[in-house]
Order: sequence, then structure tokens, then C-alpha cells
Amino acid sequence: MSAPAPEAATDAAEVEDAPRRVRRRFDRTLIANPLIAVIGLAVVFAYAMSQGLDDVERSVINPQALGTRLWEHLVLTGLSTLVVIIIAIPAGIAISRPAARRIQRPVLAFTGFMQALPAFGVIVLLAFSPLGLGLTTAVVALALAALLPVLTNTVVGLQQVDRALIEAARGIGMSARQTLFRVELPLATPVMVAGVRVALVLNVGTAALATFIGAGGLGEPIKGMLELGRPTGTLVAAAIVAALALIVDWLAGLAEYMVGRSAG
Repeated sequence: MSAPAPEAATDAAEVEDAPRRVRRRFDRTLIANPLIAVIGLAVVFAYAMSQGLDDVERSVINPQALGTRLWEHLVLTGLSTLVVIIIAIPAGIAISRPAARRIQRPVLAFTGFMQALPAFGVIVLLAFSPLGLGLTTAVVALALAALLPVLTNTVVGLQQVDRALIEAARGIGMSARQTLFRVELPLATPVMVAGVRVALVLNVGTAALATFIGAGGLGEPIKGMLELGRPTGTLVAAAIVAALALIVDWLAGLAEYMVGRSAG
């Protein structure tokens, strides 16, 4: 009767050690993104200064105006990504459970369809819905466009957890909920964070389109400069959006690395 004890102890040790099995190497490309962003912005601003900005361009391309638009852009990106996380991660966990496997493919197919739709078209269509123009519509549209990476990565991350570890956890008496929170989610978190990183970068770029429904953001100076035929001002505004995407990707990459390291 005392024989199973060492086996159970071994299983428990495997389960406890599971989140520390994989060592992650530092992604050296993370160093490149901030350098490219800073150097690129410096080159573009130097070019703009050499060309000279007229009064119209200076009214849009100045620290105060750009700071306001940058804040609006960050709010759009942050809120839409938060909505994605709140919806996609619980949904991914739910459809990865054995009882919900039958609806997994239809759900992933629907979110894939939503991402395949042109983001600009979704924004404009939603503007004609009861949501109307403005921030709420833009956040909903951006969230729909960025749902797939987080949902897919949540499902994939949970599915790739070693079945032996799950069975070992259940074998030492863990409930399904305890196994999920103490074994499956810690091991799946690095993959899930990678999905959030993709969604963040998608939202930074797509948020520039929110200006067409009056939601502001860095798309505002780009649209204004294009309409007024000011290519230098357009270049400066577009470079700021590109630099912001690189910096957000860098920060998210650092977070992904830190999470992976703590999980590994």
C-alpha cells in the first residue's frame, strides 16, 4: 500500500518543475527596434528641418499638437488591446476545453474572417451602426481586427502543454480548475503574450485610420497634411506612427521575454 507514494511525489515534482523547464535566449532583435526608431525619426526630422516647414505645417507638426495626437493614439491602442485581452483570452481558454472542442474551429474561422476584412472598411461600416462616430466605434473596430492573434495563441498555447503534465497534476489530486491555473496557464503564458504583442502592433498601425470617423490619433496630422498637399508634414507624421509601432513592439517584446523567462 505504501508503493504509490514515491510515484505520486515524482509526479508532484514534475508538475512543480514544469514551468521552469525551458530556458529562453534573449532576442537580440529587441535591441534593433528602438535604435531604428530613434535613428529613423532623427533622419526624418533633420530632413524636414532642411526643407523648412511653412506656417500651416508648423501649426500641425509641433510638440504640443503632436503630443495631443500621440496621447489619443495611445488611448485608442490601449483600450482596443484591453478589449481584445478581456474577450480573446477567456474565449480561448473556453474553446480549448475538451467539452467545447466542437465549436473551436467555427470560432477561430469567424475571427479569421473578421481579421481578413479590411480594417478601414470595418471602421467605416461600424460608423453607420448605432455606435456612430468617435472613440467607441474606433475601439470596437480595432478590437475586432486584432482578436485573432490573441485567441489563436491562447488556444495553441494551451494545446501544446504536455499531456503527461496535465495527467500528473490530475493524478496528485488537482481539480480541473487547479490544473488550468497552476499548470496549463503558466506554461501557455509566453505564447499568449506573443499574441498580445502582435495585437498591440496591429492596433498601433490601424489606429491611424480612426481619424476618418473623428476619433483622433496620429492619423489626424497625416490626413490633414495630405489634404493640404504638404508632403514633408505627411512624412514627419507617418514617421512618428512607424516609430511608435517599433517602440511598442520593443516594449511588448521585452514583456514577452520577461514572461517567458519567469515561466521557463
